[in-house]
Amino acid sequence: MSSSGKNKRIHIEPFKHPPQMHPHYAEQTWKVLEDAIEKIHNHNASKLSFEELYRNAYNMVLHRFGDKLYMGLINTLTYHLHKIAAVVESAHGESFLRELKNRWDEHQKSTQMIRDILMYMDRTYVQQNQKTHVYQLGLDLWCQVVVRNRQISERLRRILLELVHKERTGEVIDRLLMRSVIKMFTALGKNVYVADFEEPFLSASAEFYKKEANEYISSSDCPEYLRKAERRLTEEKERVGSYLDASSMDRIVSVVQMELILNQMKTLIDMENSGGVALLRDNKYDDLYRMYCLFGQVQGGLELVKEVMANYVKDTGRQLVQDPERSKDPVGFVQGLLDLREKYELIIKQAFKEDRNFRNALNQAFEHFVNLSPRSPEYISLFIDEKLRKGIKDLGNSESDLEALLDKVMTIFRFLQEKDVFEKYYKQHLAKRLLSGRSFSDDAERSLLVKLKTECGYQFTSKLESMFNDIKTSEDMMRDFKDKLEGSETELGLELSVQVLTTGSWPAQATDQCLLPRELEACCEEFQKFYLHVRNGRRLTWQTNMGTAELKFSCGGRSPHILAVSTYQACVLMLFNDSDRLTYQEIADASKIPPAELKRNLQSLALVKGKNILVKEPMSKEVNDSDVFTFNDKFQSKFTRIKIGTVTAQKESEPEKHETRQKVEEDRKPQIEAAIVRIMKARRVLDHNSIVTEVTHQLAPRFNPNPSVIKKRIESLIEREFLERDQHDRKLYRYLA
Repeated sequence: MSSSGKNKRIHIEPFKHPPQMHPHYAEQTWKVLEDAIEKIHNHNASKLSFEELYRNAYNMVLHRFGDKLYMGLINTLTYHLHKIAAVVESAHGESFLRELKNRWDEHQKSTQMIRDILMYMDRTYVQQNQKTHVYQLGLDLWCQVVVRNRQISERLRRILLELVHKERTGEVIDRLLMRSVIKMFTALGKNVYVADFEEPFLSASAEFYKKEANEYISSSDCPEYLRKAERRLTEEKERVGSYLDASSMDRIVSVVQMELILNQMKTLIDMENSGGVALLRDNKYDDLYRMYCLFGQVQGGLELVKEVMANYVKDTGRQLVQDPERSKDPVGFVQGLLDLREKYELIIKQAFKEDRNFRNALNQAFEHFVNLSPRSPEYISLFIDEKLRKGIKDLGNSESDLEALLDKVMTIFRFLQEKDVFEKYYKQHLAKRLLSGRSFSDDAERSLLVKLKTECGYQFTSKLESMFNDIKTSEDMMRDFKDKLEGSETELGLELSVQVLTTGSWPAQATDQCLLPRELEACCEEFQKFYLHVRNGRRLTWQTNMGTAELKFSCGGRSPHILAVSTYQACVLMLFNDSDRLTYQEIADASKIPPAELKRNLQSLALVKGKNILVKEPMSKEVNDSDVFTFNDKFQSKFTRIKIGTVTAQKESEPEKHETRQKVEEDRKPQIEAAIVRIMKARRVLDHNSIVTEVTHQLAPRFNPNPSVIKKRIESLIEREFLERDQHDRKLYRYLA
């Protein structure tokens, strides 16, 4: 190509005469599109060229006839939908819904085809002018012209609600048809579904269930009502899953819960013979579980159930601890508490899903009534004593069963506010078991000690552990004593067993000495010489009221018997070696046994059937100073070994109870003072109310101190110059180093 050719340029010039558009172009093109839309609506679109129709719509928008195209579409659709509304309106019964459903399906398909033809308008004109998109426009017009047509909307709503009502009353309905119609509402928009169906549906449901609740209440007991309510809730959830919108689940469930449960729960739980109290009383686990689940779905429901349970447990427990007949039997008293606890533990486990709030309420109820009886600490200790002495006969006396029982007893023990009172009694009972060697299981004794230590701390069990150590030490000492006797070839003439107890670790005992028989006196002197030789500087005090003995006796040439008796009883019986007949006064003078103890022991020897070694004259239940006792030479028994107990109350008498209470109060004083000093040493300055609060908190694991007693102990500490009052504020106390 030549260089001149390279410099040539091509110029494009516009038409000298611009092409002229046909003056009726827009009308003609819209007419084509309108006819096509009509054919689509009439299901006659098979011969249409969608490419040509798309191009026509494209050109109209391109030539700025978008307004005409959009408004023409609205008018055409509106006209067509008015015809559809008339057809739907003319249908009756279920055919009304079916006609509406079919027309809706057709309208959706038609609108989709129209949207495809007008896609360019949808993408440009509609977006630029912020108009409603074609498909949504079709839905909006359907809602406006058909669904919200005055004649159609009321009928549609009524028919839908009637069908739901029929299904609720047991009739079978066409769920697929219902589902299709409901989906139409949701397709038209959430607000349409809510306003045109859901709100009327919920209102009708509330009315239905309100009426049904009143019918149920008047014709059903509580368990039956709950079963019906549970069934209705299940039905409504299934109904939502079957043909309603999922968003209605919470709202319809809430309506059912309000009408069937919330508004009726107080009436239900208070029903006589079938309400909450009756279900708890009769251990109706399934019904209680159903109540727990249903009431748990409404506000305040579980609180109501918990309150009823707590109040009923309190009432039941109060009746138990205040029952005069129960109070006569300490073992039965505690067993009643254990049975009550086990009953409600099982209810909480099986009916209340191990709910911590319910267990806390149960614990508070037990703490309330267990401490209503001032004898609860004593009775719990007596119960433990009974089981550790005799085992559990009903369960085969296995140690595992005993261990399980002790765990249950510890549950009740935790509720005691006066654990120091329990300690006082437990120490007495433990001492008797250890000294008499009558404990069912040493392992169980030790295990209980560990439980008490874990629950209350080392200080609570330190003296109890010392008691066990004394028994072990005594066993070792007796072996040494016997070895010494064998080495010196000394004969005691009887078998002696001595237990040396540390003063302060064991319960304080009366020191009244009785006059031992000559044979026993010599043995005691021999042991005392041995003990003081190996334990120089110590002092022994004989506690004859705590000892036991075994005596061999025979009468009338019959086979001899062995009597297991207390030391006091042995002293009395050995007096009859020298005399067949003794008055009460002669026995008292010869033995020096305290009168109260002597009378109890004489009752055991003379008044217990089958064990009456002595005969009392005159015969009566009480021993008087004028009575005369003779040896029963006609005594017979099929047993070789006979145990003679001491006639005594298993529980303390009122004077003994008063004495124990005084001892406890005295023991509390140094504990309260120690707590005050500890607090003041840390805080230096504190007001009176704060001291009372902190002392009460510190001592709560052992007992609840009385504020007036705390005040007296503060005064005592001020007198002894541990504390002083502030010079300017008399309610303030200062610690003095």
